[in-house]
Formats: sequence, structure tokens, C-alpha cells
Amino acid sequence: MSTPYELNGRVDQKRRTRDALIAAARALVAEGVTPTIEQAAEAASISRTTAYRYFPNQRALLVAAHPETGASSLLPDDAPTDAATRLDLVMDAFSRSMIENEAQLRTMLRLSLEADPVERANLPLRQGRAIRWIAEALAPLGREMSEGEVHRLTLAIRSATGIEAFVWLVDVAGLSRDDAIELMRWSARALLQMAIVGRSNVK
Repeated sequence: MSTPYELNGRVDQKRRTRDALIAAARALVAEGVTPTIEQAAEAASISRTTAYRYFPNQRALLVAAHPETGASSLLPDDAPTDAATRLDLVMDAFSRSMIENEAQLRTMLRLSLEADPVERANLPLRQGRAIRWIAEALAPLGREMSEGEVHRLTLAIRSATGIEAFVWLVDVAGLSRDDAIELMRWSARALLQMAIVGRSNVK
């Protein structure tokens, strides 16, 4: 297996070059541009030949430029124990991140729709991080609901939130960004309440 270019010799300098390319790509995406390797290289004052040593194609560059989504939790260290408050905290952090990184997330959404199944599975937008964040928020429900019921609720909330729902609410339904965020948070609370009430009625 070949070693990535940036891991051979002058590692610190190469890391700075790679970071500069990523920063340039993120800045361009934030301006509404879907940058090519050449555009990112020019913005970073790096030669096109050098840039291609780090990123063989535009997709690789854009994946690297995707905002960091690796947080294992969106809950504070002193997270409350009731599911409703926990979910609201997660949705608040999730929504703020979405607004801050809207341009990048829209770009990744477009790429995920264009990619083949293998590429799609490797894109940051399709790693299920939001599902894990929501599932953690709903963890206290495990005392009164089955694992399958909690998982179904988690998926229902995720389907009504995130960049996909946000884009539809803003671009198709015509809501303002603030109203779209508030509606997604309302939907999450409503789905949780419906699941709790439905569970109580079964007993």
C-alpha cells in the first residue's frame, strides 16, 4: 500500500500546505462556490501541481473541507436525565452547527446525491453521526420503551431534521432560516411527545 504524499518527509510543512488548501476550499464554499482543485490552489497561493499531490480530484478536496462532525456527543458533561431536555439540547447544538456550516453541508448533500453507492457511504454526511447524537439524547427512554421503539423514534426525529429537511423548508416551503430551525426543533419535540403518549395509552 502506498503512503500518502503528506506522510513522507517534511511532514509539518506538508500538513500546513494541506491545511491551507482545506481552509481555502472552505472559504470558497462559504461564498457559494464549489471549488475545483485549481481554484483552491490559487486561493491558497499554492501551485496546481502541488495541490493535486494532496487531493487527486475535486470530490476528495470537498470531503476534506467538510466541517468537523466527529463529535461523539452534543450533550454537556452535566447532561440532564430527562429525554425531552436532552433532546432539546442536542437539537439546539445540531441546529447551530447547521446554520454555521450551511454552505458546506449543502455542498456535501449535493455530492451525496450525485455519488455512486460506494462513494456515498464514505461521505461525511452519510456516517450516521446525527442518529447517534439523537439516540444518546433519547437513552433514558430505554427504561420504558423497547430498543426497537427508541430506534424508530430516533429515525423519525432524524428524518424531520438535518440539512435535508432544512433545505426543503427553506428552498421549497419558503421559510426563513430561523423559522426552519424552530420548526425542526418543534417536530423533534412533537415526535417525542407522541411516542411517550402512545406508549402510555398502550399500558
